[in-house]
Amino acid sequence: METKKTEKKRKFKLSPMKKIILGYIAIIFLGAFILTLPISSRDGIHTSFEDALFTSTSATCVTGLVVQDTATYWSLFGQIVILCLIEIGGLGFMTLAVCAMTFTKKNIGLQSRYTLLESINAPQMAGIVKMTRFTIRGAFLIEGVGALLLATRFVPRFGVLKGIYFSVFHSVSAFCNAGFDIMGTPGNEYTSLTEYSADIVVNITVMLLIVIGGLGFFVWADLMNTRFIFRRLKLHSKIVLVTTAMLIVVGAGLILIFDIKSDAFKGFSVPHKIIAAFFQSVTARTAGFNTVDLTKLSDASVITMTVLMLIGGSPSSTAGGFKTTTLAVLIASIFSELKHKKDVEIFKRRIEPDALRHVVCLIFLYMALFSASGAAITWIDGITMKEALFETASAIGTVGVTLGVTPFLRGYSHLILICLMFFGRVGGLTLLLSLRESKAPDISRYPEEQITIG
Repeated sequence: METKKTEKKRKFKLSPMKKIILGYIAIIFLGAFILTLPISSRDGIHTSFEDALFTSTSATCVTGLVVQDTATYWSLFGQIVILCLIEIGGLGFMTLAVCAMTFTKKNIGLQSRYTLLESINAPQMAGIVKMTRFTIRGAFLIEGVGALLLATRFVPRFGVLKGIYFSVFHSVSAFCNAGFDIMGTPGNEYTSLTEYSADIVVNITVMLLIVIGGLGFFVWADLMNTRFIFRRLKLHSKIVLVTTAMLIVVGAGLILIFDIKSDAFKGFSVPHKIIAAFFQSVTARTAGFNTVDLTKLSDASVITMTVLMLIGGSPSSTAGGFKTTTLAVLIASIFSELKHKKDVEIFKRRIEPDALRHVVCLIFLYMALFSASGAAITWIDGITMKEALFETASAIGTVGVTLGVTPFLRGYSHLILICLMFFGRVGGLTLLLSLRESKAPDISRYPEEQITIG
């Protein structure tokens, strides 16, 4: 009898991955419920559950796609709720939970540590609580510095209290790679940071916040431990830093080439065009802000940004996408194949064979969902495939930039985008592994036979 009870308990015991998924779902629905309340809207009206759910998902999944302009539709209370959801989604609810346990001096058990390990995709459990504290302190410090820099521009324009609030909101939104803004005004909604396209302080500050947030918590720790000496960094950090730099430079270069004479950059000086190109390249890496009218970009630049959105940031960061390390391993495997090498090598280190299998699985999942969802939205709402794919890339990459069609899509299309945002934040492999039953690995193997590839 006792054995049966034990078996039932084990059967209903949730794995850490399932706890993470259910935790995010609970936060999203709680946020949606609060946003439906009259106190959350500027006009004091009930918000439809569809709009509230979309906004809550976008904030928790640090995406930035919106169906209502954040500045003009939501009240101060509603905006603060959105800001809290962004912080929770950016740092991870388990990270904040451990932080709360630390402050209340509660003991952090082995199960909580293991769940935290899965939540932030840490390589090992040793020092996980210490790493979490470092992450929280580092995040708040960076957001604070970012807010101070932005305050030099926002306080003179909006006054002390409103300027500080705007600085904090946009600093948190940028660091968490969320892309929510509160710059819109009645009759001039969804403006993002277009008014500051030539402002060096705002551009550089927001770009640095986005990049730092997208590097990943373990890269920060590694940089601190090695005192920023590149050769002493771990392989993961080297890959992240080099791939990030290359994507930013290549992305900015392509956008500048494709649109240097387009309407998007019309009236801009050469330095203005360069900073604008770099900003769009950085923001496409999962941030969601924009300083130019994206609808005026050439098709070539739209494709460039779509690719950047799908790649996203780096593991264990506030960013989405299938990640820089995934791209790096894929490119390295191509070079290894061209050189007829058996092993995939990066920076004189060999990559484990399972890593390539995970890379192929992850990229296939992202591309399949991205393209299938784009086709579905095109069929449902009759928009162009370019617009639909841009929106789906923005959702699954948890980016938030848009060609202006999201607020006008139907309910079914919004539901598709909600699912994509959730998939992009939680992670494709996490979702798949959560559905897998905990069984002993199957060690039996079928006979091997060769097939022709290509």
